[in-house]
Amino acid sequence: MRKLFSLAIVFAVCIGLGACSSKSDDAKMDKFISDLMGKMTIEEKIGQMNLPVVPSEIVTGNQFTEDVLGKIKAGKVGGILNAYGYEVLRDYQKVAVEESRLGIPLLVGLDVIHGYKTIFPVPIAMASSWNPDLMEKMAYIATQEAGTEGISWVYNPMVDVCRDPRWGRVVEGTGEDAYLNGTFAKAFVKGCQDAGAAASVKHLALYGASEGGRDYRETDMSISRMYNEYLYPYKAAVEAGTLTVMGSFNDINGIPATANKALLTDLLRDEWGFDGMLVSDYNAVGELVNHSMGDLKTVTGMAINAGLDMDMVTEGVSKYAEDLLKDGTISEKQIDRACRKVLEVKYKLGLFDNPYKYLEEGKAATTLMSEANQAAAKEAADQVLVLLKNEDKLLPLDASKTIALVGPLADEGDQYSGAWSCLDPHGHQSLKEALEDRGAKVLYAKGSNFLSDAALEQQGAFQHPYIRDERSAESLVAEAVAAARRADVVVAALGEMAAMTGEGVSRADIRIPDCQRTLLEALYKTGKPIVLVLFTGRPLILKWEAEHIPAILNTWFAGSQAGPAIADALLGNTNPSGKITMSFPYDVGQIPVYHNMKPVGRPVAKGAGYVRYNSCYFDIPNEPLYPFGFGLSYSTYEYSDISLSASELAEGQALTASVEVKNTGEVDGDEIVQLYIRDLVSTESRPVKELKGFKKVHLKAGESAKVEFEITPDMLKWYYCASGKPDLKLESGEFQIMIGTNNEEVKSAIINVK
Repeated sequence: MRKLFSLAIVFAVCIGLGACSSKSDDAKMDKFISDLMGKMTIEEKIGQMNLPVVPSEIVTGNQFTEDVLGKIKAGKVGGILNAYGYEVLRDYQKVAVEESRLGIPLLVGLDVIHGYKTIFPVPIAMASSWNPDLMEKMAYIATQEAGTEGISWVYNPMVDVCRDPRWGRVVEGTGEDAYLNGTFAKAFVKGCQDAGAAASVKHLALYGASEGGRDYRETDMSISRMYNEYLYPYKAAVEAGTLTVMGSFNDINGIPATANKALLTDLLRDEWGFDGMLVSDYNAVGELVNHSMGDLKTVTGMAINAGLDMDMVTEGVSKYAEDLLKDGTISEKQIDRACRKVLEVKYKLGLFDNPYKYLEEGKAATTLMSEANQAAAKEAADQVLVLLKNEDKLLPLDASKTIALVGPLADEGDQYSGAWSCLDPHGHQSLKEALEDRGAKVLYAKGSNFLSDAALEQQGAFQHPYIRDERSAESLVAEAVAAARRADVVVAALGEMAAMTGEGVSRADIRIPDCQRTLLEALYKTGKPIVLVLFTGRPLILKWEAEHIPAILNTWFAGSQAGPAIADALLGNTNPSGKITMSFPYDVGQIPVYHNMKPVGRPVAKGAGYVRYNSCYFDIPNEPLYPFGFGLSYSTYEYSDISLSASELAEGQALTASVEVKNTGEVDGDEIVQLYIRDLVSTESRPVKELKGFKKVHLKAGESAKVEFEITPDMLKWYYCASGKPDLKLESGEFQIMIGTNNEEVKSAIINVK
């Protein structure tokens, strides 16, 4: 091993990976990196800014890099992405360490979104648990598994506030609320970096507000909305110590994020104090050309001047940085800054001390998909299932009854992993297999394919192979109807294919796919009671289903243990407790519909219907079909009125708001108690409800518990932006405190802020 590594400082004295534990450690790191950079040529410094993609089975974009190994050997690569597997990554790292001039180790990055080999529920599902500790546990296990095969850098968490369910990437985030997203962001960063890798919060910024629910589109937004409704999750991740941040594809009010100095330097570094490394998204520098910002050389200079440290895939920095230095577009100081940021991440990960620390031979065999990891995935799957409807207590099912299990997802366990599970080992137990394992009497019929369009269905089979049933649609439905007539109850396992969500998969029609709706309508006509088990990576339009189907269990894509978890919930072995973190629209025409909208001058009361000259739709309700925070249980819960420890609040003080929550049902359950506030009179219009806290409580049948929330002035502050410069302020006056089981069913009280 080269002499360089003998100079490395062991980083074990640091707690986690967010920062060194002392100024002494910072000084040692600075000296080590300064000494190293003193040996580097300008070409080698620029090389650290280059992040090529390695050809592999993992595909996350349309651009690829040639001769990666040759570039690594020449010192022209700082890291790689999309490579995986112990032998492959050891070979790449060996070339960097033993064959390049200075032997600088590589960062190895991968989109480890909700699992590596052990697959947890997709992030939008994880959010339905309202359990940050569970998110932290998932991040730790996923990162630990990835780390056994060489992955040192995780492109997660995705914290974009998402209010348009047509966007495919809502599956990758945690919903429509900035406070909740920020809470989960902190949990993920901690879990990931406690497991020893670098997190990369994404996508800075406002990507979830891309116009029309389409990937890569523009975002047009006021400063007030940015600061008050969208930016907090990124800031929360920075405060949690994320080592890296990834930029976004979209433009922001005309300036693409990748070249937006106001965003990447003025906000991220100067205002928030981020001291880590900033990487572009996949080919985002090159795509600035398509944004009409100039040719590749020009846009590369713009990105570096904006504050970019690492160029993912494009290689514009590799091609043009030296020319840009010569013509004065960029400075050597900027190159040094970017190179230093990349090297600091490697130092903090301990790669200089041991370049092969993520490639410990034999460790994968005892870690990947271990019994403990699978148990954690089952725990997560149990907590994310959301009971949307349960008319006449159809669920849980009577174990003595015969179940007609129908639908294209009934016996397709590998689809349950969802998007961003490209290393999924497959072979997961299906719902059919899980029900049969539990002794249920099952009559199975497929009933339909996923889509009528066979070619489009194959697109949906991306990375999740699916064999289409070549029988006619009519014969498939007839078989399912016959099974239903012989059964006591129908369980219809319907919804999206795994790859019908995720990056590059926006949907204009977000209903259950066509041939599956035909199947469900035919089953309904049999008169048999139906349970709809819904698989999805986004909120769907369910107005017909909500009107006609007595029970709906939204399972999302719940991972490698989804089949057993769903079976347990259907049979009453577990009690669903999940609650949605994105509103389910009544119709696509409502989008965006979300809980923290601002009041209007001509409001319409809930349920009032159409009122001319007021803010409402002529043909549908204003409200979502299922509101933010909604989710039923096999238990029922009763809330007392709010009790306040004081009715007035001033800066430097705190008060307590509490409710008594009672489980009035016959089974034990978990209730998610939610706290909202409203500023009733303010100098700028404020939302009708803002989530400010939540607590998950376990209550035995008949048990009561007091649930308390501390209210502080900081929770009531907001950014005043009328002057053009955001100013965090607290205004005096009345605030409404609301506590309840979801966003629409709350108890309320008033406090006065002095």
